[in-house]
Amino acid sequence: METNFAFEEGSDMSYEDNDPASPSPAKLTSQGQNDNFDVEEKAEEKEEGADAPPEAIVVPSNPGAFFNVNTNATTRGDAQAYVELNELQGNIWQETSRWVGFEENLDSNTRQWGPSHVSYLTFKSLLQVRRAISRGAIIFDMNASNLSAVAEKIVDDLLGKNEIRPSDRDSLLRALLLRRSQNDGPMVTPAGDIQMQTFSVVKKRDGSDNIEASIILTGVLDLLQKPVMAFVRLSDTVVMESVLESSVPVRFILMMVGPSQCDVNYTQTGRAMGALMADWVFSLEAHLAQTEKDLTHAIADFMDCSIVIPPTEIQEKTMLESIVDFQKKMLRDRLRPSDTRLAFGDRVAALHAAPEGPKEDPLARTGYPFGGMVRDIKRRYRHYLSDYTDALNPQVLAAIIFIYFAALSPAITFGGLLADKTDKMMGVSELMVSTCVQGVIFGIIAAQPVLVIGFSGPLLLFEEAFFAFCKAQGIEYIVGRIWVGMWLIVIVIVVVAVEGSFLVRYISRFTQEIFSILISLIFIYETFSKLIKIFQTHPLILNYDHVNDSLDDPFHPIIVLHDVVVDGNVTKHEREIERPYPNTALLSMCLMFGCFSIAYFLRSFKNGTYFPGWLRRLIGDFGVPIAIFFMIAVDISIEDAYTQKLVVPKGVEVTDPKARGWFINPMGEKKDFPVWMMGACCVPGLLVFILIFMESQITTLIVSKPERKMVKGSGFHFDLLLLVTMGGISSLFGVPWLSAATVRSVTHANALTVMSKGPKPVIEKVIEQRISGIAVAMMVGVSIFMEPILKMIPMTALFGIFLYMGITSLSGVQMWDRMLLLITPKKYHPSDAYATRVKTMRMHIFTLIQILCLAILWLVKQSPFSLSLPFFLILTVPLRMFMTGRFFTTTEMKCLDADDAKVKFDDEDMEEGLVQAPI
Repeated sequence: METNFAFEEGSDMSYEDNDPASPSPAKLTSQGQNDNFDVEEKAEEKEEGADAPPEAIVVPSNPGAFFNVNTNATTRGDAQAYVELNELQGNIWQETSRWVGFEENLDSNTRQWGPSHVSYLTFKSLLQVRRAISRGAIIFDMNASNLSAVAEKIVDDLLGKNEIRPSDRDSLLRALLLRRSQNDGPMVTPAGDIQMQTFSVVKKRDGSDNIEASIILTGVLDLLQKPVMAFVRLSDTVVMESVLESSVPVRFILMMVGPSQCDVNYTQTGRAMGALMADWVFSLEAHLAQTEKDLTHAIADFMDCSIVIPPTEIQEKTMLESIVDFQKKMLRDRLRPSDTRLAFGDRVAALHAAPEGPKEDPLARTGYPFGGMVRDIKRRYRHYLSDYTDALNPQVLAAIIFIYFAALSPAITFGGLLADKTDKMMGVSELMVSTCVQGVIFGIIAAQPVLVIGFSGPLLLFEEAFFAFCKAQGIEYIVGRIWVGMWLIVIVIVVVAVEGSFLVRYISRFTQEIFSILISLIFIYETFSKLIKIFQTHPLILNYDHVNDSLDDPFHPIIVLHDVVVDGNVTKHEREIERPYPNTALLSMCLMFGCFSIAYFLRSFKNGTYFPGWLRRLIGDFGVPIAIFFMIAVDISIEDAYTQKLVVPKGVEVTDPKARGWFINPMGEKKDFPVWMMGACCVPGLLVFILIFMESQITTLIVSKPERKMVKGSGFHFDLLLLVTMGGISSLFGVPWLSAATVRSVTHANALTVMSKGPKPVIEKVIEQRISGIAVAMMVGVSIFMEPILKMIPMTALFGIFLYMGITSLSGVQMWDRMLLLITPKKYHPSDAYATRVKTMRMHIFTLIQILCLAILWLVKQSPFSLSLPFFLILTVPLRMFMTGRFFTTTEMKCLDADDAKVKFDDEDMEEGLVQAPI
């Protein structure tokens, strides 16, 4: 039987025929209008729960800062609702409408999408949907991976319910599987200009972290005797190729087709179904429904909260203002906080829990000695048991392997530099022992165990300067460190007693992000600096020295004897000269970039579409270890090329056993230590304290940012006391002081971060536990005995990990995002407050000021005055205060320098609002 597919537009209210000059009375106002309304957000906050507060919605008066979000109609609770309406036109399904809260319609004449607006429906269309769904095919939790399987199930159910004739089955199935056509594009004015929309469904859809789609199919099919409807809910979301205009996983499929000779307007009925599925309450009810009656009750609830406008001519838009307050009250009544069907998972328990009080400020002063430290302990130690049980996660194991190499490589690198700067009074052995012992203690006791402690560049600069001072004064350097350590303990006890860490509250995002980018740039710079040195040592030349391949180590260095004259005495000294080898520089570069590229690719692989989700996440979590092991295999397989390997000490012994032992006599090793110097050591002690204070506290601020959603608290006071006290005691054993290492800590937090699913993942939580920090510290210590294995690791592979850490730690840094906006056209700017509520030029000026500060800090670091770097960093705090109110308004600074990435404004700051539900 030949099927004739026909489509009739016969709708007296077809949105395609509407004159754009006569918009819906409920349409969003344009930029020049003032009839805007405030947003009611409190009801939404109740439904969203305390763990995931809704985004603050602000519509500013600045024409370039529009960002409209229909908070009531878009967020279902567990996912964002995206809806597409496809109408049967001839022999194709044409996409004609789409929703993410607001609705956008396709203009049939220009084939362009019109501006977003609040859905306006006919009362008759809602009644028709409710009537049709009571006798249609209702399929819950269907297991299907494509539209063909869904279509077959629909027609079979309709046939089983005698809604269609047996002869209609194949024709209806063919109709449902006809080709689809999607359109996308900006709205174009008659003058040919692209019109910027106040809200974009596409932008909101693509910017959502967790989104589920609903497909609606409506249209005229004259082969049927009567209209038929189907509602399908899939058991799991599925990305169906060529069904939607973007790769959004599908949860619901709705269909309503029928003959033209009936009292059904398929266009308006489809739009009614679209508005239903875009509404978060109905979408959640549909997600939880078990019977057809549940769906009809949900439609009735939707209708109860919809407003019917009588057939009266509206003279002015101001006449609609009274509707807004009335609608707000209806929305508040609709939420029904006691209804457990609107809660699931952790939200059910939240309904019965006591309301959460205001979040405790860890930097607030208590007014009594050591009050801040006591609060740190109470806040964190109530989660102590979960700090171990939460570690039972494969992602933690991946983080341990990753951070082990990230901690081992700096320990060896800085240890070698330290031995060189201090004439081997301290070196690799001392630094690895210090990293192990202090790391284990810190992991067990600390209030913020996500921090990774280690040696840093500023501390290396101090050790070099203090060694030079002691050498010039004829004082034993290793003994002087003991008295510096004693003063460190005194200073930190005084500071913690008076709750001095409260000063950290003045270190805003402005300073934090300058410091964060500085440390990231140091890692990136050092990576390329080491690679350049390899090229200088092993240049690309035509002829190389012949290598004797019969030797056990053909790549052995050349030992050269040279004379050193001291006080007229000539002494023979040995000096190693590393010869240039062919292919070394190129292979080193390949290993470095290869390790970085594999790790970076696998980092994003977990959010891709290949393999099952659990396998993707497993591969992504172990991306860095996989990259390292792969590069080791490549290096081993190329036997005829030399690469520098990791150098690890053999056994536990001090770097220079002739000069010192594992315990240092505070009164002097080889001669008495001057008494006056014991007191004078308070000056270098204060300097070391400032170094540790600044680096550790800023690192804690960066790791504990609100957008990371860490819930177990931090330890500004207690962790500082623990770190500095351990450093002071460690001076007795002649091992280096440690501080919280910024890049390693941020990388550790990133490795423990759980991201949401969806096109643009966001942070869900951080696995806050102690096992990874303890395990990494212990593995660094055990590495002293793993010299035969670790010496196979090429150093350039670890350079790639350095580069990976430096680049990935830039992710999520607002200053870095704004630096990229300097070369990004305005139409591609994000919807964040710093880009929407602040004029673009003002935002760029603020960014350039930060870049200038960063450049000054870099110059200081490279200069002979590098020891003063912390003081220059502190100067950014009063600079930020000076700019507020003089160069930038308070509102601008709130947007550009807020502690939380999601800026929230008080009600009096809101100048415009939105209508929140269909009228």
